[in-house]
Amino acid sequence: MAGTRPALPKSATAGAIAAPDARHTPSTSITAEATAAPGARGTPAAPDTPSTPNTPGKGPAAGRGVLLAALGVAFFSLTFPATAWALEGFGPWTATTLRVVGAGLIAAVALAALRVPLPARRHWAGLAVAASGVVIGFPLLSTLALQTSTTSHAAVVVGLLPLTTAVYSSLRTGTRPAPLFWVAAVAGAAVAVAFALYQSGGHPTLGDLYLCGALLICAAGYAEGGRLARELPALQVLGWALVGCLPLGAAGAVFALLHEPVTLTAHSVTGLAWNVLGSQFLGLLVWYRAMGLAGVARTSQVQLVQPLLTLVWSVLLLGERLSPAAPVAAVAVLVCIVVVQRTRA
Repeated sequence: MAGTRPALPKSATAGAIAAPDARHTPSTSITAEATAAPGARGTPAAPDTPSTPNTPGKGPAAGRGVLLAALGVAFFSLTFPATAWALEGFGPWTATTLRVVGAGLIAAVALAALRVPLPARRHWAGLAVAASGVVIGFPLLSTLALQTSTTSHAAVVVGLLPLTTAVYSSLRTGTRPAPLFWVAAVAGAAVAVAFALYQSGGHPTLGDLYLCGALLICAAGYAEGGRLARELPALQVLGWALVGCLPLGAAGAVFALLHEPVTLTAHSVTGLAWNVLGSQFLGLLVWYRAMGLAGVARTSQVQLVQPLLTLVWSVLLLGERLSPAAPVAAVAVLVCIVVVQRTRA
């Protein structure tokens, strides 16, 4: 028919129709990324899956995680000597509750200054487990244990903690580390425990029940916190766990101060201050970040060296005598750590 426009080829028509969408593709992509970003518009981040590039335990991020874990262990290694110092002037309940309150106040200031949002409701159960383990359970039970146990004997807890943390994480998340990982982890734990028991003379103390309870509850707190650190920033995990314990800690501190004597000395104040800032806040902050990067199982095995570091600090700060077997145990544990780090966890 005269005046009729020639029909466009089907491919050209499709291209013309698709062209407007193509012009808006960049903004659409940015919008999608912003929507998917953790915490953006209140939308929680989806957990990493084993197929994503951010899977913990692999790539350069895992190496950074191991370095952060080593820094965390350096902080943690001073916890027992600092607790022994704190007990020179504070009762066990006072030392624990003031530690919770002090770290909670630091966390509250950090959260407010950085405007860190409250985690999504689906994270609250994990936060509760983490808080009960690393904020309340382990500090209280280990402090009670150190009333009757030496720091070298209490190092048994740290010797078993990496193994129990890896077991809990494996059961909780369904991950299956390689058999060589378990062989090296069990061997390292056995060496650390045997050495710590040798240092304490091999005689069980009245604090053993406290130490066993601290071991189990701290493993759960580490594993749950590390699992959450895959989805949330470490400060968001630790900060809200600490703030959530503030009311309980404050009430406990008032009760403890009314019933336990307090003697302010250089040792007691320094020990309490270190446990508040170094162990409870900074140490756990880098520790959870390390678990988010390298994975719970692999990060936890770096802690195998902690009992030996604690024994060194015990000699330097508390005057305890170090056994000649220490270098042998140190080399054996470090070998186990190297094997663990070279194993795909």
